[in-house]
Amino acid sequence: MTERGQRHVERHPDAFRIGPSELVWQRDTLTVTVDELANPLPRRVRGTVTVRPHGLCRTVAALDAAGRHRWGPIAPCADIEVAFDSPRLRWRGQAYLDSNEGDEPVTEAFDEWDWQRARTRDGRTLVVYDVRPRTGGERLIAARFGADGSADPIEPPPRHALPTTGWRIHRQSRGERPGEVLRTLEDTPFYARSLLRSGLLGEEVAAMHETLDVRRFDSAWVQALLPFRMPRRG
Repeated sequence: MTERGQRHVERHPDAFRIGPSELVWQRDTLTVTVDELANPLPRRVRGTVTVRPHGLCRTVAALDAAGRHRWGPIAPCADIEVAFDSPRLRWRGQAYLDSNEGDEPVTEAFDEWDWQRARTRDGRTLVVYDVRPRTGGERLIAARFGADGSADPIEPPPRHALPTTGWRIHRQSRGERPGEVLRTLEDTPFYARSLLRSGLLGEEVAAMHETLDVRRFDSAWVQALLPFRMPRRG
């Protein structure tokens, strides 16, 4: 929730600290400790998120033709426990953990992408990553991940339009039929995250879906708004 400079960041093989918050691996468990101040309405956000992977995945996929941007599902199938004091919040459920990394700003390589993830009845995880780079052809990753971290490619389902967001972001999903938006969890000028009902591999699934409009993110008016939502500490 806060962008911080180098002096506020510390990294070790099993820990990563950003200001007062940190991520720590202990054996087979990842513990995320959050201690932040929310924006634009200031309130304390303090608690822990505990992620227990069923298995770790070694897959790393390039998102652009040059390989400067990469995605990897660290723990595609996991359990999660959330315990917050501020706000008061307690729950357990199923989790997914991945990473995106790049050797250049995201604005250099992409126009937009849609991503979705769903859990199947047998406990596996489906991921569809639909990327539109600034140059070159579209890139599509479609895979099924086992609880042990194993990965198998799947035939990409067709693309369907989703309703535009409140901020007029155009978004799409892939499935055997058009997805139904059950709930929008985050709606910003350049990013949206929603829960969908969709059809994948012959199953009706609840899918987490996100759209990133990089062109909108790179616009001057959105850049001017960012510090009000995500403050910066040198």
